[in-house]
Amino acid sequence: MAHVMPYGSAEGDSGSAPSNLNDQIGQTSEAGGQQHLAWLLQRARGGVDRNRYMLLFRFALVNLLAFGLLGAAYLQGYVDYVLAADPTNFCIVIFMVFLAGLGISAWKVTNTSWELNQVGAFDPLIKSRASRYLAEIRGRTDQSRALSASALRLKLSSRISVVRQVGHSLVMLGLVGTVIGFIIALSGVDPSRAGDVDAVGPMVSNLIAGMSVALYTTLVGSLLSLWMMVNFQILASGTVNLITAIVELGESRAGA
Repeated sequence: MAHVMPYGSAEGDSGSAPSNLNDQIGQTSEAGGQQHLAWLLQRARGGVDRNRYMLLFRFALVNLLAFGLLGAAYLQGYVDYVLAADPTNFCIVIFMVFLAGLGISAWKVTNTSWELNQVGAFDPLIKSRASRYLAEIRGRTDQSRALSASALRLKLSSRISVVRQVGHSLVMLGLVGTVIGFIIALSGVDPSRAGDVDAVGPMVSNLIAGMSVALYTTLVGSLLSLWMMVNFQILASGTVNLITAIVELGESRAGA
């Protein structure tokens, strides 16, 4: 007589084992998905991630506003008026120097913003200014770390000095244009012919043209210098934050 296995015996348990294993795998995957979602929410709510590209955003906002004002001035005809009053095209030279400085500023702001992000989400496997600084101060004393922090400040401060130099050079170029304008204005003046009615008209016209060059080049150089110095202040504040963040990270790692 054949022996009948009761319900719930070993054979019945072995038959339900695959379904139990699938349930465990599903629960594990669900738990992993929940952990991943919690990690994403934590990063989205974190202060560092919320301000990841704040420096770059400030730079873009300021320059978009400035270019918007420049576009409005062009639509009103002020730009064409300045160019027409400057036969030497020295205003265009000043503007080209400004564009070069603005490109340098954009590159340095982008680099500084990236370095700030690397400090906030530090990963020793990624080459950055912070990882190099931590490797440099590893195992050093407090006094030696202070010297390294001072050297870091000098390096990062000197890295942005070129933007400030461009801003100052724009003012100097405006003054050079002023001198050129006065030279043009005085080159057509002949004191010996001051009593000649026919000669007075051309001398006055030449004088006005030279004064226009002098005034407009000074104006363009001053305004563009102001624009550049605003960008420099944004870059300088980001550099100070970067130095502070790197030094604080190094001290926290050294204390740990």
